[in-house]
Amino acid sequence: MKLESYLNGRWQAGSGEGRAFVDPVTDEELGRVDAGGLDAASAMTYAREVGGPALRALTFAERGGVLKAIAAVLGEHREAYGEIARRNSGNTAADAAVDIDGAIATLKVYARLGASLGDARAVIEPGRDQLAREPVFFARHLWTSRPGVSLQINAFNFPAWGLWEKVAVSLLAGVPSVTKPASATAWLSAQMLRDVVAAGVVPEGVLSLLCGDGAGLVEALGPMDSLAFTGSAETGAALRGHPRVLAEAPRVSIEADSINATILGPDATPGSAVFDLAVREVVKALTLKAGQLCTNIRRVIAPEAIADALRDAVAERLAATPVGDPADERVRVGPLVNVAQRDAALAGIEMLSAEAQVVCGGRRPDELVGADPERGCFVAPTLLRCRDPQGARRVHETEVFGPCATVMACAPGEAAALAARGGGSLAVSLFSDDAGYAAETALALAPWHGRLLVVDEAVGRNHSGHAIVMPQCVHGGPGRAGGGEELGGARGLRLHLQRSAVQGGEALLGRLAEGAVEAAL
Repeated sequence: MKLESYLNGRWQAGSGEGRAFVDPVTDEELGRVDAGGLDAASAMTYAREVGGPALRALTFAERGGVLKAIAAVLGEHREAYGEIARRNSGNTAADAAVDIDGAIATLKVYARLGASLGDARAVIEPGRDQLAREPVFFARHLWTSRPGVSLQINAFNFPAWGLWEKVAVSLLAGVPSVTKPASATAWLSAQMLRDVVAAGVVPEGVLSLLCGDGAGLVEALGPMDSLAFTGSAETGAALRGHPRVLAEAPRVSIEADSINATILGPDATPGSAVFDLAVREVVKALTLKAGQLCTNIRRVIAPEAIADALRDAVAERLAATPVGDPADERVRVGPLVNVAQRDAALAGIEMLSAEAQVVCGGRRPDELVGADPERGCFVAPTLLRCRDPQGARRVHETEVFGPCATVMACAPGEAAALAARGGGSLAVSLFSDDAGYAAETALALAPWHGRLLVVDEAVGRNHSGHAIVMPQCVHGGPGRAGGGEELGGARGLRLHLQRSAVQGGEALLGRLAEGAVEAAL
């Protein structure tokens, strides 16, 4: 099997040999991705000139209708997507649900947002400013669709959600998408887009897909375009400093590495509800999608009196967690996506072990359910204990992209400062029933984190989870995490809309307001 790209309104095969993608349970080749000989620049132009006008001709409500139709098509093929996720990503049923169902749910959220914005094509902010002594000259701020294209470069861990969360926002904003999935798991992205194209629910030119090397895409960016990237900090920095990006100044949003943390408050003692909730969340971080989530918990910060009990409780749960072939319903932890990711995770664990003691895991599993331990891309769920987090460096700087987390103790008032040692993160969670402590700590954490999850006994298990990105909330983080921001309901539209201060008289501003929806983005 060789995946095709959907460019210039048609499916096209590359002319080269391409790169293999595999079944991570056995490391056997499933197919290849290749973009050799494909004209990426013309695809960007096609999307801009054909897809852009088609989208901008639709109202927000009509664009929302397109998103609703896409969600319906994906829902019809849900079972087939789960099978692809199992075979190519090593996903258990629960892993696949986070990706596939998360994608469908996000599309539905933005479909409803489109309906709420109604029969308008622009957004006008509430209120106006008087600019002259006489009340005849005013200003209002207007948001309009940028006549460009959204270039979306996605990571391997979410081939469904990563694709559609970006498409949902750009499509609702009136901007076409050219998306490049990661080669290792592009099969699911390609199949989803093929089904949507076949259903005929999206205007021509609105969706484009390039499978394989993305050469020529960034070079084709223009001043009205945007670039949304999810991946390593190294690649993100290279994209941000690309000559074309510097020269043309397209909008750029980057989601990069993140050494996320969870914190237990002084009251989260063993036997308390919040202690048990924290243990549950750390175990989930070491099992769901084999730890391959960009928002996942990498550091667990607890008071000295709690840290060892927490370590033991998590290790006990992990010892009873089956690892192996996700086709077996007993399995809770599948493989990493390929051998390269497995070896990178093991190398990262070795680096961390210079500053922390391995409590459990730390290697390839000795036994697997339904799989051969000598083959495949498995890493045993790994928990470490760092005794000197203040003096350590690697535990705050090294992201092991797999089932690995490090427990560390903190002195009173030190937790937020330790979390900030990550240099800026996508998410942090806090477990405490002490509202005063939680509020004070949240204020200290907020500048360094894109999202804060605070769990007390009243919230209990009703929260969405440390790692789960909700479309109503912004996704991104400062500093090392890339400085980007996605989703957040209507806030996400800002990447693709232009805000202009319109100065004029009552008649002009009144007429503009008639054709726009009033909203604060």
